[in-house]
Amino acid sequence: MRVLRIFFIFSCLSSIIAFSGCKEDESAVELVLPSNLQVQVVVDSTTEGLVSVSATAVNANYFVITFTEPGNSKSEESNDGTASFRYSSSGTYNINVKAHSTADNFIEVNKSVTVYVGAPVNDGIPPTTGYTTPMSYPGYNLVWNDEFNGTSLSTADWNYEIGTGNGGWGNNELQYYRQENTSVNNGILTIQAKKEFFNGNSYTSSRITTQNKQSFQYGRIDIRASLPFGQGLWPALWMLGDNISTVGWPSCGEIDIMELVGGSGRDNEIHGTAHWEFNGARAQSGGSNRLPNGTFAHEFHVFSIIWDSQKIEWYRDDIRYKVLDITPSDLSEFQNKFFLIFNVAVGGDWPGSPNSSTLFPQYMYVDYVRVFQK
Repeated sequence: MRVLRIFFIFSCLSSIIAFSGCKEDESAVELVLPSNLQVQVVVDSTTEGLVSVSATAVNANYFVITFTEPGNSKSEESNDGTASFRYSSSGTYNINVKAHSTADNFIEVNKSVTVYVGAPVNDGIPPTTGYTTPMSYPGYNLVWNDEFNGTSLSTADWNYEIGTGNGGWGNNELQYYRQENTSVNNGILTIQAKKEFFNGNSYTSSRITTQNKQSFQYGRIDIRASLPFGQGLWPALWMLGDNISTVGWPSCGEIDIMELVGGSGRDNEIHGTAHWEFNGARAQSGGSNRLPNGTFAHEFHVFSIIWDSQKIEWYRDDIRYKVLDITPSDLSEFQNKFFLIFNVAVGGDWPGSPNSSTLFPQYMYVDYVRVFQK
């Protein structure tokens, strides 16, 4: 197939209306290449490794789409610009798309795509890739941060909470929290959940807080972390009001920056929620966000809130997925200072217990926590 513009130059001795007197003196052929090549690459959220491509271009007669994978590449000619390919292993791959006017005349673009196939590697080594956020924002000042660059947790900033709490920390959780399950190395804070018998519990983990050391009223909070996965795992990055020791929960307020309830079909979804007291009972409002590809254990993501006197906004990798208006008087809890809590629970009312598919140990890696205020 060809797209050609053919120009004929006529020498006409008679009137322009009288075509019988015209003859063709010369012809020229101008080839028109395709233009405005647009390519969309989508990773299927239900079928591991499946990637679909959709391409459009002006003046294209057909497309050639090449998926590159070592030992299993595929080129497909497509009249409508669509093609798909299922990768067999995790990785970042190149996709080449050519828009053709003829076999020898085309324009092309290259796209890269990262796919995840199978469970994350559970080897105790943090990911090396993922989303990141800056050290500064216009209109904000960095008022506190921990980059975890030492070899132990800063006792000037953090506390360890030990034991099983009241009723499994109020949620019938199954772990015993220990200091020994927290470590800091190579710029990463690691909280490890283990399947081990300790003090009458079948699992151990860690829970750390900044209570009475670092607390904040309003601002932007960014936490870059990679999360554990599997049935019964419940990692959380969250906040409680400073006045919890005097007014109790939920009157102190709770801001869950991120929670994940692990298990099949849930390891790619996080939740952001606020809890408060309303007419003597607990009230809550929350939202959730799902990854289109992979799980929150495959690489780092940044979980954020932006909080002021009017509202709280929840973000994953700078994608906003929840907004809560906190101006009503019954949400006055959120006009106070809050401290941070990081923990990995095992079991509990929400996730349920681990089962035979759950791998241990599990890890939550935190690269940094940063608090910005105006």
